[in-house]
Amino acid sequence: MKRIISAGVIALFLILCITYSILFSKPSINSEEASCKEAPETTISTEFNLNTYKENHPKVRGIYVTGPTAGTERMDEIIKLINDTELNAIVLDVKDDNGNISFNMDNPDVIETGACIPYIHDIKALMKKLKDNDIYVIARIPCFKDPILAASHPELGLRTLDGEAVTDAGGNAWVNPCKEEVWDYIISIAKSCGELGFDEIQLDYVRFPVGVNADKAYYGAPSDDESRQQYINDFVIKISDTLHKEGIPVTADVFGTIIKSSLDSSHIGQDYKRLASSLDCICPMIYPSHYAPGEFGLDNPDANPHDTIYYALVGSERVLKDIPSSNCAIIRPWLQAFTATWVDGYLEYDGTAIRKEIDAVYEAGYEEWILWNSKSNYSSDGLALN
Repeated sequence: MKRIISAGVIALFLILCITYSILFSKPSINSEEASCKEAPETTISTEFNLNTYKENHPKVRGIYVTGPTAGTERMDEIIKLINDTELNAIVLDVKDDNGNISFNMDNPDVIETGACIPYIHDIKALMKKLKDNDIYVIARIPCFKDPILAASHPELGLRTLDGEAVTDAGGNAWVNPCKEEVWDYIISIAKSCGELGFDEIQLDYVRFPVGVNADKAYYGAPSDDESRQQYINDFVIKISDTLHKEGIPVTADVFGTIIKSSLDSSHIGQDYKRLASSLDCICPMIYPSHYAPGEFGLDNPDANPHDTIYYALVGSERVLKDIPSSNCAIIRPWLQAFTATWVDGYLEYDGTAIRKEIDAVYEAGYEEWILWNSKSNYSSDGLALN
């Protein structure tokens, strides 16, 4: 009898175990079933792609705007001008030629140098207003001419062997283009601009200095012409690699004369063809007033806005023709929107002259351009109206 009871108890125990296993254990499924029943997580990549950028970004027709101008009511007039004409973009001075940051930037590196001068009281509000008006916003960042960084970090300042600061004709000190600490400072500023919503980063003074005591500069590193070009190109590649991870394109201003002058190109470290292969957009400063008499066969290039711009861009196409289009930067020239009264036989750069420059850009086969006026004084004269 005891055996029968014991057997019954054991049987009941086994039944309970099997029932528990069925009700409460987690069923196993193979990997194929899992992939069908569980949607994989998807991520949207922000990694920059040159060809996508070329296809999708607005064809820039812009103007340069200073920090002090952007911080006043004049900015409303500029926005109206853009809305009323063919313009669609601004190049805003985030960092000016003296090293000043045009607003209070939330960046420890910048705060430490004391570089912020809040010409623009509320950069986020300004960016929103520009975006609300469908304006493409480019951050201009002068690189190696930076008196503030040179003063706050003397070890980064460029000096002669006698200890004299290397300056330009205006007395503005330069920092050493060979030092990666300088590169990192610029990259830090550029990243902050990306976080604020700027559409592009535009580098200026991305070169070695010229004039005054520049020939006596001591770099603490090889500084022959070939080395200079290597330093500049390496810097451009480093900042591009960093910003591309955030989906931000990198542009740089270059002397117009380097397009055809290997001497100018080598001495300042700007190799036009090489930079066009490393940048997303390159902006040659082909102001007619900057060319010497006889250039392009013109007695006075400044008095010939159309021909000067046209021949300069034809020269650009010739120099870059061997670079595959998929690997070549956009060419977006700076055009003259100022009167160069210091040039003998100068031309008044009114709307007629500016229109001739713009037309020359299109006739040369290019689609983008930016107007430069150091005081940000522009009018609708010469611009197509909406």
